Amino acid sequence: MNSIALVTGGSRGLGKNMAFHLAKKGNDIVLTYLNNREKAEETVVEIKSMGRKAVALQLDVSKISTYDAFIATLQTTLKTEFGADKFNHLINNAGIGIHATFMETTEEQFDTLMNIHLKSAFFLSQKALPMMADGGSIVNVSSGLARFTLPGYDAYAAMKGGVETLTKYQAKTLGPRGIRVNVLAPGAIETDFGGGAVRDNAEINSFVASQTALGRVGLPDDIGSVAAFLCSDDAKWVNGQRIEASGGMFL
Repeated sequence: MNSIALVTGGSRGLGKNMAFHLAKKGNDIVLTYLNNREKAEETVVEIKSMGRKAVALQLDVSKISTYDAFIATLQTTLKTEFGADKFNHLINNAGIGIHATFMETTEEQFDTLMNIHLKSAFFLSQKALPMMADGGSIVNVSSGLARFTLPGYDAYAAMKGGVETLTKYQAKTLGPRGIRVNVLAPGAIETDFGGGAVRDNAEINSFVASQTALGRVGLPDDIGSVAAFLCSDDAKWVNGQRIEASGGMFL
C-alpha cells in the first residue's frame, strides 16, 4: 500500500513545497487549506501530474473544536480516494506570523499564535493518532527564531519553543508504535509568509543574507526536501531531534 502524508497548510508556501517533495519520494498527499480552495486544487493537480494521488481538505487549525469533524472527513477520504484506512506521515506546518514587540503584543495576538502553532501541533496530532500507521512519522515545523532572537517575534518564537519541547515528549510517547517525531526549524525563507517581507523587502533580504553563513536567503526548496527526508526511511533512526535548515543563520 502506498505511503500517505498529511500536510497542513499544504496549498502554498513551504507546505506546498513539502507536499511536492513528499510526492517525489513516492507519497500520496492529503493537504489542508484555510480559505483558498482554488489554489489548493491547483496544487492537487500539480501533485497528480507527478503520478501521485492527492486531495485537498479545508481546515482552520486554530479551531480545535472542528478537529473531530475533520478527522471524520479524513477517514472517509482515505477510504474513497486512497483505498486506505490509515495514513503514514503528519506534517504540522500550517501557520501565520504576527510581528509585534513584547510590550505591544495583545492577548488576542498571543492566543491566535498559540492556537495555530502550539495547540494545533498538540491536538491535531492527538486526534490523528488512531488513524496513523505504526512506523510512521510526525514532523512539527518550528523556526530558527526558537534559537536566535529578532525584535518583534517574542510570542511567535515562544510558541515554537513550546512545539520543540512537545516534540520530544511526542517522540518518547509514540516510540512504542515506531512513530518518529522530529522538529524542522526553517530560517528566513522567501515566501508570502508574514506578508512576504523576506521575499519582497530588499533591505530585509540583504540583512538576512549577510547574517547567513551560505550568503543568501532560504528558498522553499531548501525546506521541502528536508521535510521529505524526515518522513523517509533514510531518516529511520532520527527521532526526537531538532533539524534547523537555515543556511547557518547567526552562527
